[in-house]
Amino acid sequence: MSVAKRKRFFAIIAMLTMLAMVVTGCGGGTGTGDTGDTGATGDAVDVKIGVSSPFTGDVAALGLGIRNGAQLAIEEAAPELAELGINLTMLAVDDAADPKTGVNAANQMVSDSAVVGVVAHLNSGVSIPTSAVYNEAGIVQISPASTNPQLTLQGLENVFRVCTVDTVQGSFAAEFAFDTLGYKTVAVIDDSTPYGEGLAAEFAKAFEAKGGTVTSTDKVQVKDQDFTALVTKIRSDAPDFIYFGGMYTEAALVAKQSKDAGFEGPVMGGDGLYTQQYVDIAGAANAEGDFATSVGLPLAEQPKGLDFKADFEAKFPGQAIEAYDTYAYDAAKVIIEAIKKVAADLGAAEVVTPAGKQAIIDAVAATNMEGVTGTVAFDENGDTTNKAITAYVVRDGAWVPYTE
Repeated sequence: MSVAKRKRFFAIIAMLTMLAMVVTGCGGGTGTGDTGDTGATGDAVDVKIGVSSPFTGDVAALGLGIRNGAQLAIEEAAPELAELGINLTMLAVDDAADPKTGVNAANQMVSDSAVVGVVAHLNSGVSIPTSAVYNEAGIVQISPASTNPQLTLQGLENVFRVCTVDTVQGSFAAEFAFDTLGYKTVAVIDDSTPYGEGLAAEFAKAFEAKGGTVTSTDKVQVKDQDFTALVTKIRSDAPDFIYFGGMYTEAALVAKQSKDAGFEGPVMGGDGLYTQQYVDIAGAANAEGDFATSVGLPLAEQPKGLDFKADFEAKFPGQAIEAYDTYAYDAAKVIIEAIKKVAADLGAAEVVTPAGKQAIIDAVAATNMEGVTGTVAFDENGDTTNKAITAYVVRDGAWVPYTE
């Protein structure tokens, strides 16, 4: 190739290179127009909401329901957030209803920089230790189901719950048992967890304040299966009923074995009993006439409960709606609304930054929205202002709202 030809060749290469740079600059810059800043390549910003509850084990029915409720909210919101330059997805991690596993799950979620908030956990005994992990990471935590007051009494600005607390539920149950049902004596059992202990203690205190008598207090352990000696002792004390602070697996076995031992009174408990699994484990005949209190209103009475039911059944055909599904949905919606606000105020790319995550916490604290469960707002501790509680009874093998 001649010198002249070589010069022309390199000149053409230089022009093509410059042209490529110009085209790239026009199409791939950071952009700050109406669509928002979505990053250096123009791609949507990956944003995740973490969800953690027991997806395996004895109380998986409630944990999987929490995952379903949150997933429904996240998938519904994804198209709208895509228009803001955000690719919203869910990161679900099993906590196995175990504090140690829960802390590992929390660390797994916060190690993903795209996670900006979590719907977690079912059990108070998991939510309390994990709250420190989320706080250190600067990520909002909203529990749909943990009712032990200690969770929000730690002074952590990132911790919230959309369910009411044991002080409310325990006193409601005591008033219901004493005034409505006319029971005057009770044997109290708890499962030695923060949830079970706290709820049983609040119930016993309120029941005695009403004038009732606690004939005995006993502790069992999660995964215990043989309560024969305990229920035989309780039968000899002849209380009107048994109050169980804990989850449905152990409570159902107490119900079954107490009936086998000849005890004729019902078992009552809190929201941890309110699932069809309780009836199935105890046996319909043994569970008949047992009672549970649960946070909020029955699904049909929740302001948007029937709409939720239709959407849920379309998404998860054949699956039962559990006690906390609507609360998980609302918890996820609270985080989603906060993400939208921060994206609008600061830009989509800022949502996953420390400043963006702090702004999400601030937006959650200021929440006042109409959810499926009713008005969702938080007090200065992060507790819901919605204190509704409902009493249920087993009739013909299923939980139904109690009516006199």
